[in-house]
Amino acid sequence: MKFTYDWLNHYVDTEGLTPADLADKLTMLGLEVDSLTSPFSALSGLKTATVTSCKRHPDADKLSLCQVKIGDENLQIVCGAPNVREGLSVVVALPGTVLPGNFKIGKSKIRGEHSYGMICSEKELGLSNEHQGIMELPEGTKDGLECIEALGLDSLCIDVDLTPNRPDCASVIGIAREVSSFVNKPLRLPVDGAEIVEEDKGFTVRIEAPDLCPRYAGKRIQNVKIGPSPWWLRRILISVGLRPINNVVDVTNFVMLEYGQPLHAFDFKKLAEGRVVVRRARADEKSFTTLDGVARQLDEETLLICDGRQPVAVAGVMGGLDSEVSAETTEILLESACFDQVSIRRSARRLKLSTDSSYRFERGVDPEGTINALERAAQLICELAGGVAVADGIDRFPGKCSAAPISLSVARTNTLLGINLSADEIAALLQSIEIVCSKQDEDRLLATVPSFRRDLFREADLIEEVARLFGYNRIPTSLPKLNLSYPEQDPERSKRLLLSSLLPGIGFTEVINYSFIGASQLSMLGIQGDDERLQYVELINPLSEDQGIMRTTLLPGLLENVKRNINFQRPAIKLFELGKVFFKTADDTLPRERHHLSGVLSGNRYGNGSPLYYKQADVDIFDAKGCVAFILEAMNLSFNTRDALLHFTAIEDDQLEPFAVPGSSLGLFLQSTKIGSVERIKESILRSFGIKNAVYYFDLDFDSLCRLQTEQAAFRPLPIFPFVKRDIALLVKEDVSAGQILETVTGSGEKLIEQVEIFDVFQGGKVPEGHKSVGLTVTYRSTTKTLTEKNVDKSHAKVVHILTEKFGGSFRDA
Repeated sequence: MKFTYDWLNHYVDTEGLTPADLADKLTMLGLEVDSLTSPFSALSGLKTATVTSCKRHPDADKLSLCQVKIGDENLQIVCGAPNVREGLSVVVALPGTVLPGNFKIGKSKIRGEHSYGMICSEKELGLSNEHQGIMELPEGTKDGLECIEALGLDSLCIDVDLTPNRPDCASVIGIAREVSSFVNKPLRLPVDGAEIVEEDKGFTVRIEAPDLCPRYAGKRIQNVKIGPSPWWLRRILISVGLRPINNVVDVTNFVMLEYGQPLHAFDFKKLAEGRVVVRRARADEKSFTTLDGVARQLDEETLLICDGRQPVAVAGVMGGLDSEVSAETTEILLESACFDQVSIRRSARRLKLSTDSSYRFERGVDPEGTINALERAAQLICELAGGVAVADGIDRFPGKCSAAPISLSVARTNTLLGINLSADEIAALLQSIEIVCSKQDEDRLLATVPSFRRDLFREADLIEEVARLFGYNRIPTSLPKLNLSYPEQDPERSKRLLLSSLLPGIGFTEVINYSFIGASQLSMLGIQGDDERLQYVELINPLSEDQGIMRTTLLPGLLENVKRNINFQRPAIKLFELGKVFFKTADDTLPRERHHLSGVLSGNRYGNGSPLYYKQADVDIFDAKGCVAFILEAMNLSFNTRDALLHFTAIEDDQLEPFAVPGSSLGLFLQSTKIGSVERIKESILRSFGIKNAVYYFDLDFDSLCRLQTEQAAFRPLPIFPFVKRDIALLVKEDVSAGQILETVTGSGEKLIEQVEIFDVFQGGKVPEGHKSVGLTVTYRSTTKTLTEKNVDKSHAKVVHILTEKFGGSFRDA
């Protein structure tokens, strides 16, 4: 937001406050001043002059020989402007002066006549594109003055970098309101409290999209004479970087900068049937030509201003070429409206058209301020263009609403800010920016927020305003006083961090995917019917169809990761994700969230750079199960033992996941409740995700695992006596699980057994049909002595006897 220091003084008295002081104060108020510049410093050295005589050049019909008086000096200058004449006050660039564009003026001889400088046009001064003649200064302008002083261009320009939550300060009056709060001077408003009483019957306004246009007001002005604006108005617009066009358009731009309310002027005679209709674009309205002469492509969500036949403006963005104000215009319709922020933002982005108007509407315009801005613009147009207003105009306000008062605790304000203000002092601070306060009780104020402060809607916002107005630099510095206590431990977080650090140690890479997936991805997994994972939360405004719902499983994201890694020719893929899944609740309140730990394995078992002595082999279901076992051990959770609550069990075909291969699926059960699974993904499912390789997947309900009582870590001394290992190859029926065999050996009661491991499971060959050979290693060790062969034989014989007795299988010592 740009404004000049002198312009600001029209609305609030800043006497005693230099521009630099003002910039510092505004920055401390939260309105960061980006720059403090003199926009016309390039005009330094140019002088005002009076043309004392003007006669035709003896050798050129279109040139004039002018004598100009600059203070006590008289110079001859050759000029080609058609409007140069005796008695005219002008701006002169003397030899040695450098004009904007790095154009240096020197002494010259033109058609035999000496010229000691140049009489300048507005274009040469960089003030406008007008180059048909020299710039004419007001009659009676004293000669010999600095140009920027005589033209009033010496005021510094202040540029405030506004944050999106302060659209009220996208106006000089908004800035002045902030300034008045710290200089304790009243705010001077040109128009305040205007309203439409006598409605104009000469045109009609209909709002067909009240959700996108909560208010629309218009005013007709007749007998308008289009022409250039007076210098004071052009000077202000030029100072802040706007190009003067004509008196009507310049007034709308001036009032937009003054009140922060964008306005638009239509040539009323070009509006068919004298009607204004605010509506969305229709399906057959494919394009619309804006003021810049570009045909813009429309869609059915673009908000338009239309007459009785066709669109005449893109609401809040830019007017149309067919209804613009021109030199022939004699009657205008002045528009002042309020449009939906999101709608204008989308239209501006879609049309690739950003304007000063859309900038303000995107951030929010005060609907209560439309009439004041309309009345102010009408006054100026009548004054500068000789127009006559017809009645008061028309005001349609379907979106009228009032903000509820906000309760503010005095004690809480003082506690949070570390200050000690009374209720009256807090009320005085807030009332300095027009927030009206009344006492609710001894500790509370009831604050009514003005409509232009749409960013204030809760107590915390008001406390921030108190801090801002009191002055951040005035808040006393003090060390915090805290009651130190031992921080509460979060076991779940500790376990998450532990697994995130341990799993990469066995070759896994952690991924973090978006929490949004597409509903079609659940269908691709075969999930259907009354599956809980179909109770998903839909997004109101998704970025795309592939991100339309919140995920109920981590698998789709992991499969997309696998596909991407395969495309990058990774020979071994081991990925895991520890994240949330979300389920819709019955009462449509906040979704139910659960943490899941899922992983995928594909490709070479031994990694991307396996040594030559490793046999190349792909991962299988046992690798995936081993990863789950590693996770459980890392969490100090026992499983597959006699007293353990957790155990692995093969899943029956009728209970399989819809994406799992039959016979290649294991469930992790907490007693009888499944809290995890390990499975191979069906090839048909993988093909739908664009994957040709085999993929194994595990999924664990991490929240349920965290709630389990973990085993306490116990320390024991390192063994000092050697161990002895014995291998057994046991022939059993194929329905006997490895877990049953391990549990039988560990539960045999033999005290010398230190560890039992299964190293091989074999079927086929010489193994009878319906049976399998299970190879296991039993490690024996004593904590008190070195074992003899006799000791080991005795214990081993007992183990063999127990296995034979329980499973009825044959065996042999390996």
